Amino acid sequence: MDIGAAREIGAGISMIALTGVGIGLGNIFSTLVSSIARNPAARPHVFGLGMLGFALTEAVALYALLIAFLILFV
Repeated sequence: MDIGAAREIGAGISMIALTGVGIGLGNIFSTLVSSIARNPAARPHVFGLGMLGFALTEAVALYALLIAFLILFV
């Protein structure tokens, strides 16, 4: 196997983490919407926690992208 092909396969495999990120973001926002719909008075507290969860989950996607770029270009 050529080294270039192995790099591309490795970068593709590292992008599998984005599936979990997509599922996690969907779960976070569906729970956020349903909790605000049930108790609108709790919106200020719940919204901040939802955005924190979004930021931490999105960081995993950025780390996966960083690993893919390291595999491809280093």
